[in-house]
Amino acid sequence: MAFLGAFMRSTFGLPKPDRQGIDRVKDLARTALQVSSETAFAVNEIACNDPGCPGIETVILVMEPGKKTRALKVPKPLDEVMEQDILAALEP
Repeated sequence: MAFLGAFMRSTFGLPKPDRQGIDRVKDLARTALQVSSETAFAVNEIACNDPGCPGIETVILVMEPGKKTRALKVPKPLDEVMEQDILAALEP
């Protein structure tokens, strides 16, 4: 999925997200969600071609021990994600 995201970023004329950007979003998610240090995150940037999609969105998978994995979708490129975007993604 990361490969596809990287491909789609270049399709939109954006550079590939760097490791620091991914780690920054993971840290923001850990702070926003107030989860334990055992919680793992996966952050990917994907492109959606459906008319109702924002184009590029950031998907954050939250994997807490003993709980079902949650997917938070932020309708922005990874570099623009802020803590309030992650909190907003929690709302139904």
